[in-house]
Amino acid sequence: MDIQNTNTLGALKAAGYTYKGIKEELRSNLIQLKKENQETFTGVHGYEKTVIPQLERAILSKHNINLLGLRGQAKTRLARQMINLLDEYIPVVAGSEINDDPLKPISRFAKELIAEQGDKTPITWLHRSERFAEKLATPDVTVADIIGDIDPIKAANLKLSYADDRVIHYGMIPRANRCIFVINELPDLQARIQVALFNILQEGDIQIRGFKLRFDLDMQFVFTANPEDYTNRGSIITPLKDRIGSQILTHYPDSIEIAKTITQQEAKLEAAQSETIYVPELAKNLLEQIGFEARESEYVDVKSGVSARLSISAYENLMSTAELRMLTSGESSTAIRLSDFMGIIPAINGKIELVYEGEQEGAATVAEILLKDAVKTLFDDYFPTIEKLTRKTDTTPYDDIVKWFLQGTDFELANDLTNKEYEQQLNYIEPLAALLTEYQPDLNPKDVPFFKEFVLWALAEYKKLSKVELSEGYGFKDTFESFIDGI
Repeated sequence: MDIQNTNTLGALKAAGYTYKGIKEELRSNLIQLKKENQETFTGVHGYEKTVIPQLERAILSKHNINLLGLRGQAKTRLARQMINLLDEYIPVVAGSEINDDPLKPISRFAKELIAEQGDKTPITWLHRSERFAEKLATPDVTVADIIGDIDPIKAANLKLSYADDRVIHYGMIPRANRCIFVINELPDLQARIQVALFNILQEGDIQIRGFKLRFDLDMQFVFTANPEDYTNRGSIITPLKDRIGSQILTHYPDSIEIAKTITQQEAKLEAAQSETIYVPELAKNLLEQIGFEARESEYVDVKSGVSARLSISAYENLMSTAELRMLTSGESSTAIRLSDFMGIIPAINGKIELVYEGEQEGAATVAEILLKDAVKTLFDDYFPTIEKLTRKTDTTPYDDIVKWFLQGTDFELANDLTNKEYEQQLNYIEPLAALLTEYQPDLNPKDVPFFKEFVLWALAEYKKLSKVELSEGYGFKDTFESFIDGI
């Protein structure tokens, strides 16, 4: 007999069903997955040896959990993935507002229905996808919202006095009985509302307008919080923190490779973009490095965090910038250029909080600074270091490129160049090809134009060349020529 086909209490008992609390449910299913050597949390990268083991230990300990970390660190995603550790279906007394278990009812409605109908009590089945409730903590949240309140309309319709507990309208938490309940941004919850959670977390009972209801609520609580919120907008009061079993610290990716994996997984691209736009691996690395630079920048409030969503949005903008250029030129395919990175500035502007110095510079200027810093940081991974100061007798791998510009040749890269024109323009600088042949001999031919432009940008950042912004692109000049032009 398939237990999920049962629809009465008697049939459920005959099928051998036994009650199991949600924390035991999570624990036993986690144990089974570990025995089968299966992943417990998928699509969350960089946490395999840090956050996920801590989360698994908390589940095995049957703890309520607080995920503490800066924005964009997959806290909510981890919480939502916990539903995969629940049983696929659980039985519920039909008509129950709070998902009463047929063998362990807690509401007056369920108890009276079972007392009246016995084994004929109807039951329904609740899928695990419906056993997740989430509430964003905002200052306007009330006890009535999350716990419950007296419902005057119900009292009038049922002709009941306010002394009868049947006039109660249950809030979000009782209605999420036997579910995972997530409260996001917990410090934003007013202190008096946090106090209302004490007994629910510890004793399981709730109080509504003088009614003391000994509800043995069966809940798995997961809270999320930003550590800066403890001082900026509010705080998690100490007695509540004391009742949360495990506090787990999340973090940002610690390598470009992990960051790239996250961006490629999360970026929402059209199939046509992926098919027609070639993205050099260096371009992907450069995009991620911008996020790393932002987290260390003197212009950015690093305590506020730099979300992984910065790279995701920036990558989407980067692809759209190349796509727009391709459509304008009437071509059917193209490749990312370094100049396309100017198109990601709007995606960066809204993702970083600036300190006073950053506000003085302006969001767009700070975004450009982050891009330039990323170019400088990555350059040493591919080419010899560009020394800031050299003696006249010293030779460097970049001398021939600088001499090419010393001849006074104007060099411009317009934004609307076709693929062929773009490559031809870069090919004019013959010493660039020689540099790549010596230090990057195994380059994919598709990557060569991007690397050439990358070298020019780096030389400009190290003051060996001067980069000049034009109305429809930019150009490079010898630094002395630029100085004379300025005079």
